[in-house]
Amino acid sequence: MTALNDLDEALQLDNQFCFVLYALSRKIIAQYRPLLNELGLTYPQYLVMLVLWESLPDPQFPQGVAVKFIGERLKLDSGTLTPLLKRLESNGLIHRERASHDEREVLIRLSLDGIELKERARVVPLQLLCNLPITPNQLLALREQLRLLLDEG
Repeated sequence: MTALNDLDEALQLDNQFCFVLYALSRKIIAQYRPLLNELGLTYPQYLVMLVLWESLPDPQFPQGVAVKFIGERLKLDSGTLTPLLKRLESNGLIHRERASHDEREVLIRLSLDGIELKERARVVPLQLLCNLPITPNQLLALREQLRLLLDEG
């Protein structure tokens, strides 16, 4: 095989690692869609709610979770996050307010409806897992490998 053939092979779509991740991401999010529709959430909104639900019993967040913290956890910038938060607020799931110690900082708190939604959402990961063609152990191993790649960047 010549160098040109190697280069041509490297440029084939099926040999692109990024394409496999992209296509898989779209496929998995599509599997989430009907489950999240029952909760009235989009996938990005679900991710925000996961971060907020994690903070519920945490004394580290007595006044709410900073938008900056949510963005860091989800690897999203404020321009992407702000419309998600506005929609969650208009749906009655969260409250947004300025921090008393720094008005530039916006804090997010779950509303009572947002807290109660957590109970209904508990079934989502299990239902999704039932639709996947790999075992839970394989999925955990894959998640850890992908996390290594994500944390490297």
